[in-house]
Formats: sequence, C-alpha cells, structure tokens
Amino acid sequence: MQVTKLLALALTVSFAAGCSDDDTTAPAATAYVQVVHASPDAPNVDVLVDNAIVLTNVPYKAASGYLAVPAGTRNLKVNATGSSTTVINADVAIMSGMYYTVMATGPVATIQPLVLTDDYASPAAGNAKVRLVHASPSAPTVDIYVTAPGADISASAPTLTAVPFRGYSDYLSVPAGNYQVRVTPTGSKTVAIDTGALALTAGQIRTGVALDATGGGAPLGAILIADKN
Repeated sequence: MQVTKLLALALTVSFAAGCSDDDTTAPAATAYVQVVHASPDAPNVDVLVDNAIVLTNVPYKAASGYLAVPAGTRNLKVNATGSSTTVINADVAIMSGMYYTVMATGPVATIQPLVLTDDYASPAAGNAKVRLVHASPSAPTVDIYVTAPGADISASAPTLTAVPFRGYSDYLSVPAGNYQVRVTPTGSKTVAIDTGALALTAGQIRTGVALDATGGGAPLGAILIADKN
C-alpha cells in the first residue's frame, strides 16, 4: 500500500519560547513536546496546555514539531476544533531538557494519549535512528520487518514481533541508506502496510507510525515523523 504522506501543519503557539530545534531563547526549565493526531475518527482538534491553546485545527495524521513547554506537570487537553468538547484531559509530567511525543490514539470512543520519551541524542556517525509505533486500532498484534527495499520477507524473521496496539520499539540505530518497512499480522507474511522505499540519511531521527485510514479501518498506512534533522 502507499505510505500516507505526513500532512503539513500550521502552528499557533501562544506561550513563551519558540519551537525550533536550534532555538536558544527558551527558558532553562523547558521541555520539548511534539503532538501527533493519530485518532482516525476524530475531527480536527485544538491542543491546550494548562488551558491555553497551543495548536489549532490539527488534522488527522499531522505532527506539530517540537514545542517548548515549561517543565513540570502540565495539563494537556485535546478539544474538537473551535469547541469546548474535550476528548483527552490528562496531566503529563515532563522534565527539563527532555523531548517527548504525545499521540492521541484510538477511536474517539476509547481515545487515549500515548506519551513517548524521545531519545534526541544524535546517532553514531554514519547512522540514523528509527522508532516504530503501532497506532492502528483496526490492526491486530503485528510483526514489523525493516529490510532493504524489495527484500523477500517470506523466509525472514521480523525485526520486531508481536507488537500490540499502542506498542512501540526503542530507537533502532541503522546505517544510513534505503529501507523498506512492512507490517504483517503476527505470525503471518501477509503485508498490511508497506512503506515502499524510505531514504534515511546520517544523523536523522525518525518515528514511523502505523495508522488506520481516515475514519478508521483499511486501507492501513503509515506516516514518518521527523524527530530531528
């Protein structure tokens, strides 16, 4: 299947500090948080931190990039855009100098935040780092194959096995180059998601996210989030 392209997102940031990776103006006690809309049947959403809107009109499959947020326990709300209808209301503890990815996952009826601590340290020279997340509520527990493009997986062991919904890997350090990621039901070689060829360059850090189609269900797809570089 074709990999679903990551949608562009216009950010509205209403509190102190910029969100650029190389921003040096943020206060000392600052954490960095990116938000991903991964709930297939949810409308566009607004994201609030401590009741202040920091992102608005975020569509499904979009990622915000990192926002500078005061460290500590922050209240995170996700509302249907332009309304006070809250679908996620969670207190999230974030530490100064750390990087986090917060995903709204699952259908609206059972939506939950998935909070990931990101490893922002650069990979070894000549390598890239990739983390994989199962955020497709329609998919069963899955195996994930990370191979050279076009490699035959019929006799290969999966790179990751029996990954449940909302499960995720550590960052995998791999040599820069071209890869293909395929996702199958656990124990099966039937491919449910195929990214096609993906180019990873040295120094990049990426998170791949398996997702439902808009509204839920098939065709399943994936997005690749640029955590760094």
